Amino acid sequence: MNEAAERNDFIREVIREDLAAGRHESVITRFPPEPNGFLHIGHAMSICLNFGVPEEFGGHCALRFDDTNPTREEQIYIDAIQDDVRWLGFAWAGEVRYASDYFEQLYAWAERLIEAGHAYVDDLSAEEIRDYRGTMTEPGRPSPWRDRPAAESLDLFRRMRAGEFAEGARVLRAKIDMASGNFNLRDPVLYRILNSPHPRTGDAWHIYPTYDYAHGQSDAIEGVTHSLCTLEFADHRPLYDWLIENLPVPATPRQYEFAPLNLTYTVLSKRRLIQLVREGHVAGWDDPRLPTLRGLRRRGLPPEAVRDFISRVAITKNVGTIEVQMLEACIRDALNPVAPRRMAVLRPLKVVIENYPEGEIEWLEAANLPNDPAAGTRKVPFGREIWVERDDFMEDAPRKFFRLSPGREVRLRFAYFVTCTEVVKDAAGEVVELRCTYDPETRGGDAPDGRKVRGTIHWVEASHGVTGEARLYDHLFAVPEPGAGGELMDDLNPDSLEVLQHCRLEPSLVDVANGERVQFERLGYFTRDSDGTAERPVFNRTVGLRDAWARVKAKG
Repeated sequence: MNEAAERNDFIREVIREDLAAGRHESVITRFPPEPNGFLHIGHAMSICLNFGVPEEFGGHCALRFDDTNPTREEQIYIDAIQDDVRWLGFAWAGEVRYASDYFEQLYAWAERLIEAGHAYVDDLSAEEIRDYRGTMTEPGRPSPWRDRPAAESLDLFRRMRAGEFAEGARVLRAKIDMASGNFNLRDPVLYRILNSPHPRTGDAWHIYPTYDYAHGQSDAIEGVTHSLCTLEFADHRPLYDWLIENLPVPATPRQYEFAPLNLTYTVLSKRRLIQLVREGHVAGWDDPRLPTLRGLRRRGLPPEAVRDFISRVAITKNVGTIEVQMLEACIRDALNPVAPRRMAVLRPLKVVIENYPEGEIEWLEAANLPNDPAAGTRKVPFGREIWVERDDFMEDAPRKFFRLSPGREVRLRFAYFVTCTEVVKDAAGEVVELRCTYDPETRGGDAPDGRKVRGTIHWVEASHGVTGEARLYDHLFAVPEPGAGGELMDDLNPDSLEVLQHCRLEPSLVDVANGERVQFERLGYFTRDSDGTAERPVFNRTVGLRDAWARVKAKG
């Protein structure tokens, strides 16, 4: 309860009041995804809330798949969703549950609604139902079948279940209020005919409940106390409550809606994400540029960073947009204390140290984590020829450029001071090699005479260095609000991925496991990707070292 006492939002306030008033003995929630797609970071907010809140109050959360549409549901999504929930660090209470577990009970309750005069079988087509439903300014019109006798509707409903009718021929509708200002109460559809086998029930059913009908009743069967969902379901709450009130359910859950997560430079619409994948704008559902949990995991986001980010987002009813840089700051906060440091040169430029003995290799001590001596050290090779970043050299350097340039001395990380003495160019005038000298008295990075250098650069020894690939990911969209000014796809960032295929990596990087995160010194945090081989690793940039979001907030 200590953690719950520290957090305050309207949902936790409701729960505290309910517990204090004795309305509930404990808090029971559920995470109820439809198994028709992969989860994204917006779902992570729902996961953290539905699992985290009852945990704070000593309750529990169930995982239930609302599998009411067999034409769109697949086992791959069920497996992926369970995996993603575990990855985020949560465990559900009991066995995984499914709305299909309750099909018989839901059907029996539907018959009860018919018998009570609260539902009827309608012969209107889907298009006709939309037409009869009216508009925002005009009430709906009653279906010609609205007053069909209960016995006739019951007979037809049972024949619908038996598979006697074609898809679209009939539906079961609740009889509520065709003049309601809420479209969800204008005789909503409760059951429709789908002559499709279900992944779990096979060919047993020819009719399936709609999400709106199955959802609340499944909550009631499971004893859910607080049904937490995003604001898009606020208009559905009156139907949720109407069904609970008109059926003999074993519990009376209440629905509470919170604002969904929106991020700059990001789209979270399932329809838009499908479009991005199908049109080939990304390489698949686990493309590291996508906000899917599959993609974020492949990019290298640690789950604790995602949980930290969600904890910083206010739980309110006010829709807003969070800067994606806030998420990036959380990633840095999580990785900085634990990601081992390694050296990699992404855009290599060769350096020959002319006064270093030919053929000699020495192994230098390099710290794994500069601020954590307990993390130990590793050995890195050093020799006459090394690679440095091309960006760390400038031939005509300005005064405040503290890296390599002709006649300028710099420190090589963990190694020596070196001075550039000659620039070698090819026939086109491009710099292809630097000639330098080193001071053998400066091993470890300090000069015995006390002289100082302003610049320290990283490097990789040439003969032992490994060739690898780096994938530099940026925002998938070039503007903070994609699609706000017109066509969404016009806002795609043409530089969202840069692939560097000739990077030079220190030898220890071949031992990094797939999915393991490291910091490339001075460059950013990277995660090894499964696309690479043992001899030629591939690393995805998870996030850069610069925290633009923190600087902006500091100025503000």
